[in-house]
Amino acid sequence: MPYFSKTLLAAALLLAVAGIPAAHAQKKYIDPANMDPSYKPGDDFYHYAGGNWIKKNPVPAKETRWGSFNVLRDFNINAVRSVLEKAAANKSATPGSVDKRVADFYLAGMDSAAIEKRGYDPIRKDLERIAAIKTTDEVLKEIAALRVQGLGAPLYGFFVAQDRKEVDNMIPQFTQGGTTMPDRDYYLKDDNRSLQIQEAYKKYLVALFALTGSAADVAAKNATTVFNLEKKMAAVQLSRVDMRDAYKTYNKFHVDEFSKTTAGINWRNELAGLKVRGEDTVLVNNPVFFTEINNLLKTVPVEDWITYLQWNVLKATAPYLSSPFVDATFAYNQVMSGQKVQTPRWQRMSQQTDASIPDLLGQLYVKEYFKPEAKSRMEELVSNLRKAFAIRIQKLDWMSDATKQKALAKLAAFKSKIGYPTVWRNYEGLTISAGDYFENTKNIGKWNYDFMVTRLGKPVDRERMNTTAPTVNAFYNATLNDITFPAGILQFPFFDAKADDAVNYGAIGAAIGHEMSHGFDDNGSKYDADGTLRNWWTDEDRQKFDAKSAALVKQFDAYTVLDTIHVNGKLTLGENIGDLGGLNVAYEAFKMTAQGKSDKKIDGFTPDQRFFLSFAQVWVGNILPETAAQFIITDNHAPGPYRTIGAPVNMDAWYKAFDVKPGDKLYKKPEDRIRIW
Repeated sequence: MPYFSKTLLAAALLLAVAGIPAAHAQKKYIDPANMDPSYKPGDDFYHYAGGNWIKKNPVPAKETRWGSFNVLRDFNINAVRSVLEKAAANKSATPGSVDKRVADFYLAGMDSAAIEKRGYDPIRKDLERIAAIKTTDEVLKEIAALRVQGLGAPLYGFFVAQDRKEVDNMIPQFTQGGTTMPDRDYYLKDDNRSLQIQEAYKKYLVALFALTGSAADVAAKNATTVFNLEKKMAAVQLSRVDMRDAYKTYNKFHVDEFSKTTAGINWRNELAGLKVRGEDTVLVNNPVFFTEINNLLKTVPVEDWITYLQWNVLKATAPYLSSPFVDATFAYNQVMSGQKVQTPRWQRMSQQTDASIPDLLGQLYVKEYFKPEAKSRMEELVSNLRKAFAIRIQKLDWMSDATKQKALAKLAAFKSKIGYPTVWRNYEGLTISAGDYFENTKNIGKWNYDFMVTRLGKPVDRERMNTTAPTVNAFYNATLNDITFPAGILQFPFFDAKADDAVNYGAIGAAIGHEMSHGFDDNGSKYDADGTLRNWWTDEDRQKFDAKSAALVKQFDAYTVLDTIHVNGKLTLGENIGDLGGLNVAYEAFKMTAQGKSDKKIDGFTPDQRFFLSFAQVWVGNILPETAAQFIITDNHAPGPYRTIGAPVNMDAWYKAFDVKPGDKLYKKPEDRIRIW
């Protein structure tokens, strides 16, 4: 469960690399110049805390939103570029070395002339092979083969991960899938915004088929075929709210029993095609979906499946082909997001390198940019937040002692991963060439797939970090019961070892508390201390928790984002509990510090004011309306303006810090303030 939307994952390095003074060189961590005092804190805390910054920082043409973390990412991606260019300039790097492999991948991606020359030749044979399919059995074989070859994931989702009820075991897992647009609602709704996006998607389909030589009428027919087939799949997908239900999505089958639910699909054969052998059980998140795709395989003509499979190859590989394919993809995404111009190639290749071979690039990154004192300070903060969380649990007036003891045991079992992995993967067997970008991406897809399936039958790797070192984000993993803070987020405005405690506790402290609180949100609270999906609550305590959660849903449902679009309180509930718990725990820990116990002002602000302003400045920003509308459907985080106020309006300390009184627009009566953790 990330602190930010996954679409924001990006590299983060020192600001000075981009020619901007490092954050700790700034004299004001809370800068009044960024604030807008024309707003009362109790009426609009979001604009009070950052209104002038918002006015002065519109969304750049190459972005879809722009806020403090985007600024950090943008500065830092330049630093990633410098790491890559330094590796590329290292002519003494030996074959197989980290520098050489990182440089080769980046240089291949930057060789646009070679990529343009090849057009769609890299996938021509794959499209021809698919075109020769004659039977449904061959369709199923191709569906598995494309995954194994790193060329897409048609029809359903498949991965290997921990069994949520037997967390020491890795198990094959099947999920609903098969669609291209970001959510099932885009296929099923008929409002103007959805219809516009459907039309853009159909144009995208037509464009990619035409680029491979299809006549206009054939490309149009193919687009209709794919869209209609995906719409049928979307109709039986669970909603994003339902997909958050850990029990509803936990359906364990013996492989042969699973096959009985889909008479036309022998899952033992499919697993063999997926390179999985000797496994007797699988997890399925939506059995109804698989019953329906079984029916579709019976009723949809083979030629339509051929079109569908070719489409899956096209969309999976388009970003790595010549510019007409890349441009067509951007044109579709542009309608979805509103982004004005395409991200520069160097930036895309920098991000692609981090995403593709993170444990190689990560080694170069931490060697130059991650400081040991940052890790030490973070470990101290995590320890302090854990102590504060325990104090808050013990003081809860709505929870029984029996459940409190289980909660404390879970908190004590939390593990933290800070900075970068303890063991780097070396990608043994992965071939990277400086002359073939497409083949590199395909080889990485194959390698990652093989690595995933080889985890079956092995002990769960509890030390592995499931993110890249330069990522600007933070995570909680329920089955591992751990929190992760990669090196990338350990920069201002989230963290600065030289900042006063109010600033650090309000920003990174709230993030730490947020991830800890995920272990006790509406979903994470269903997992016990060792990460097992198992109830540890009394019935009465769970009912009280659910009632408090329902009040938070109601609070966020009332927030309007865009014209008639409101925040989805149920979809964002886990993140909102994370923010509410996290900010309360961070404040509890802050009040244990010397600054937290004092009233000494810095730059005109009291310690408590600095704490809440530090939290607010993380979320200040602008967003394009198209992206805002998309995120309401696809993102389980509330928009920044409402993350800024959602937790503080439930905290007595915020009211005192800014003298918020009855009559102010954000005022809530003390008895209406939601207190969970």
